[in-house]
Amino acid sequence: MTALYCNTRRALCVRFLKLAAVPVAAAMLSSCAGLSGPRQLEIPLEKLQANLGKRFPVRHRALSVFDIQVSNPLITTLRENDRIALSADLTVSPILVRQSWRGSLGISGRLVVDNVRNAVFLSDAQVDRFAVDGMGESQQRQVAGAANILADKLIRDVPIYSYKPEDLRFAGIQFVPVAIRTTPSALVLVVEPAR
Repeated sequence: MTALYCNTRRALCVRFLKLAAVPVAAAMLSSCAGLSGPRQLEIPLEKLQANLGKRFPVRHRALSVFDIQVSNPLITTLRENDRIALSADLTVSPILVRQSWRGSLGISGRLVVDNVRNAVFLSDAQVDRFAVDGMGESQQRQVAGAANILADKLIRDVPIYSYKPEDLRFAGIQFVPVAIRTTPSALVLVVEPAR
């Protein structure tokens, strides 16, 4: 009777394991499918700030008369339309005079991903604030025109965030950015498997 009992028990255990293997296998397959689907990478503002700080100061000669230096960038997210704001210190120095003025520059824009340059840039930017302390009104108008040119240069040449393709490889699958959005404390990069 013990041999029959052991064989029956063994047969029941084998049958139970076979039945239990189906849901376990299904769960494992669904988790693998999750690895190859879209993902969201959150990049904290502190990391963006550190990345951006390495690219400054930015210098620009405006109208062949003024040297403009932009330094100490500060990045913040804006909730409407996934835009960000970039504020920075400004120093304006005429080329022929040993004088300089200090002020501030504020730019806001929409974020775009450039997969060719592996970076996130500002797009549709606008100068929200341009103020130079102690400068005459006519000079300020001249430099303000140059500020728009400078804003375009910053947008075109200075990435908000850069990444390497290997940074977007998970479980042997290469991902590429397809969308970007902002939260109050981070930039969220939506990635999908490369096709």
